[in-house]
Amino acid sequence: MRSGLARLCYALAVAATLQLLVAVLLIAAPPAAAQTDAAAGWPKQPIKIVIGFPPGGGNDILARAYGNKLSELLKQPVIIENKPGAAGFIAAEQVARAAPDGYTLLLGPSGTLTFAPAVYSKLPYHPQNSFEPIAILGRFPLVVAVNADLNIKTVGELVAWAKANPTKSNYGSTSPAFQLPTELFKSKTGIEAVHIPFKGSADKMTAVANGQITFAFVDPGPTTAHVRSGRARVIATTGSQRTVEFPDVPTLAEAGIAGIDVQIFGGLLAPKGTPRAIIEHLEREVDAASKMPDLVERLKGLSIPVSNIRSAGFAKLIAEEIPLWSAVAKAANVKLD
Repeated sequence: MRSGLARLCYALAVAATLQLLVAVLLIAAPPAAAQTDAAAGWPKQPIKIVIGFPPGGGNDILARAYGNKLSELLKQPVIIENKPGAAGFIAAEQVARAAPDGYTLLLGPSGTLTFAPAVYSKLPYHPQNSFEPIAILGRFPLVVAVNADLNIKTVGELVAWAKANPTKSNYGSTSPAFQLPTELFKSKTGIEAVHIPFKGSADKMTAVANGQITFAFVDPGPTTAHVRSGRARVIATTGSQRTVEFPDVPTLAEAGIAGIDVQIFGGLLAPKGTPRAIIEHLEREVDAASKMPDLVERLKGLSIPVSNIRSAGFAKLIAEEIPLWSAVAKAANVKLD
């Protein structure tokens, strides 16, 4: 009798446990359903893309070019918000703390996502844990620009001038994405050059053109007007191939400086926790925009080729480049804390 009663109690306990487990699973289910529901009606209001630099730079150009197309495709205004300062950290922190609803996005550059972790021990965001990568919009080499009045026409002449004028030689940068490649260039050529910080590439190129700084590693877009005016000269590019905008300008490798093959990117990211369906929706629309001939031609003219790297590839690139640039920073003894 007692044995039968024990079996009955055991069966009742198992049943109660199963009921509790089912209840827990049902409670846990709504967030996934809610994410699907939220994505189904998205977007219902304007979308904001935050940029950590002033207007005129490569990332600003990318954001505005794609923003116009995404506005057409998504049937909602896409607002560009420039939040310059602290090497892009202010914008990144703002988006990292934003609601994960797809309405606040970051135009995340290499400097913020893969170079900054190499030179700062503490950041107000985590490059991998604070964001959901959506797509890389453009990936491009830097160019080496010099003040035209110095009459420097080659990399060799820049190196010779800097060695002859160590107290006058300086360079500008807006973030670690420009400073680290320049410091690597310095270490490989043995030159001295004082670092002068700037908030944005447009300001930096104006300083090159006005003779305030000797040279700069800069994204191609902001250089073109100053080169055409004759106030600045591009003497090399940092990629493995020459650019469309400057086909007669050699790569650093062609100029005899090996080991500096740099391509920076500007990519679109959302706050961590943004529903996967919204990420995939944005990924599809970015893909559609990147195939529009007028956008392709506009960016091509600025030496910013569109990219086909989407969410998974974007995440992989971030993971690969952080240790790569950390090694470069360590070898060049660059720490910005």
